[in-house]
Amino acid sequence: MLTAASLPETIPVFPLPGALLLPRARLPLHIFEPRYLQMIEDCMKTSARLIGMVQPRSGAGEGKLNQIGCAGRLTAFSETEDGRYMITLSGVSRFRLIAEESGFCPYRKFSVNWSDFSQDLGAAETDPRMDRAGFMDLLKRYFCEEDLQTDWDSLGQADDELLINSLSMLCPFGPEDKQALLEAPSLSIRRETLVTLMEFALHGGSDEDMM
Repeated sequence: MLTAASLPETIPVFPLPGALLLPRARLPLHIFEPRYLQMIEDCMKTSARLIGMVQPRSGAGEGKLNQIGCAGRLTAFSETEDGRYMITLSGVSRFRLIAEESGFCPYRKFSVNWSDFSQDLGAAETDPRMDRAGFMDLLKRYFCEEDLQTDWDSLGQADDELLINSLSMLCPFGPEDKQALLEAPSLSIRRETLVTLMEFALHGGSDEDMM
């Protein structure tokens, strides 16, 4: 188990629009670009095996990234016959980008600061203020509107953090909305953000309207 003292100062970063990773959640990824195949191979040689998932900043120019991302530990790996990698990242902690590392490398590496997110390394969060019945009713209406399918029995039995974080990662929100969910300072605020996004979608809104 990684501790605050064992988190590295520099990590590889994978900018991927719409792909959200949260602490203690799991993100499956299909890797096929040569630079990211190299990133995975290099990652597996390190003790921490961490990769930082970061959202590119919309409309901010080529290569610009949001400052807050989430690092995941590479916990599952398989290779296809044609050389692609199927991996799973298990969310460890959010971080703040400090500076990009210079030097020859096919992928991007950054020095990062973990100190603002020490709670991510603790126990799973709860959301005691959540009205679960009301939340599940809204969720069913949203899934119906978006023509999404799920295992409702499993969702109903999931604990607060697993339910809220899984929905934050899986629902088809735009990159800016995903970033807002990532940066939520508590599980309760993430749930409130999630509710706002679902209600807005049900009323026919769009990301442009919210802006």
